[in-house]
Amino acid sequence: MDMQLAASLAPLLGWAVHGGILTRRLASARRDPLTGLHTRAGWTARAEHLIRRHPQAAVLLVDLDHFKTLNDTHGHAAGDAALVATAHRLRAWCGRHGTVGRLGGDEFVAVVQDLAAADLDALTAALHRPLDYDGASLPLAASVGACLVAELPVPALTDALAAADAAMYAAKGRGRRGSHVSR
Repeated sequence: MDMQLAASLAPLLGWAVHGGILTRRLASARRDPLTGLHTRAGWTARAEHLIRRHPQAAVLLVDLDHFKTLNDTHGHAAGDAALVATAHRLRAWCGRHGTVGRLGGDEFVAVVQDLAAADLDALTAALHRPLDYDGASLPLAASVGACLVAELPVPALTDALAAADAAMYAAKGRGRRGSHVSR
């Protein structure tokens, strides 16, 4: 190979490798390392896209009930198992009709194309199934708040998240272990 050609290709190869490394780092920064779900940044872009394409979309916020007690009683590994199980249940419920993310701690977020077709009661039941962990059955519970984007004056993700958050706290106010849709 001509030395001049090799000298001109070396920086290009270096930039290609560097670009690949940066792409992998960005992708991993948009995924929660424990659950594999999208982080807020990764989820937001997908959620906004789904809301634009599906006028009947719904945004959900999910908060595990009594998570601190579970962690304190059974240990952090059990808490991690509960988070992973919740992520798996949410992802299975959404299927190809939505996207799920983990905001942090024990808070999850989802957007689905159509809440009526998705069956919120089935999600609530799935989130309340006990978790088999280390020979014990750990009780799991979650409060779910949902916002139907079509019922907002302006179909914006930030407004849908705020309404879902209010609905989630309404569900917690009714004794937890349930769901509430903002109206």
